[in-house]
Amino acid sequence: MKSHERASHPGLQPMDDTMLTRESWKIFQIMGEFVEGFERLARIKPSVSIFGSARIPPGHPTYALAEDIARQLSDAGFAVVSGGGPGIMEAANKGAFAGKSPSIGLNIQLPHEQTANPYQDVSLDFRHFFSRKVMFVKYASAYVVLPGGFGTLDELAEILTLVQTNKTRRIPIILVGSSFWRGLLEWFETTLVTEGTISEEDLDLYTLVDDAKSVVDAIFNFYEFGGLEPTSEERERLMDL
Repeated sequence: MKSHERASHPGLQPMDDTMLTRESWKIFQIMGEFVEGFERLARIKPSVSIFGSARIPPGHPTYALAEDIARQLSDAGFAVVSGGGPGIMEAANKGAFAGKSPSIGLNIQLPHEQTANPYQDVSLDFRHFFSRKVMFVKYASAYVVLPGGFGTLDELAEILTLVQTNKTRRIPIILVGSSFWRGLLEWFETTLVTEGTISEEDLDLYTLVDDAKSVVDAIFNFYEFGGLEPTSEERERLMDL
């Protein structure tokens, strides 16, 4: 009786051709986002991806800090990549736009919050978070993560997972704002390590700082004995993100 009920489940019935056709053609839209991203971003290296809340307004101390970080990175020779929207994303693009290196915005189409800021030398538009995420990681020499909400936490968890699992190369992951991040990092230590869901060595994947100079210094210290460009083995890993 149960096998008969299971056989009649809607998920086991033939696909509606109309829906299948629409889903299949969606693949080409996704391919287009990847192709345009690869073509437009392949020459921006070295670059740093900067993340933070879309809700932090101009005039806020964290906005000013993000702008300062991006300006110093831009003048140091790093293209700056942000999500292209308001808040910390705008501050990052604004700082880079005033510096010597390109300012990149990876914009996402959302029902609310996301409108492109005007400080972008290269502006790309994405419908899909997953293709946008690949672009953040693929060409990044470092991740800088300022205070933010779920989207910021998502990007932080993404890069920590990719580095931890060796799906991408090891890069500096820099958290900015000890008063904001301390509670989360203490939870990593007291709960995740204690419960055995991460290793104690995983706590070394990130660095916590509070000012712009420390961000720049952390990146240059990381690469002191190696090049910014990925090795041939690391390039192969980046092909499989």
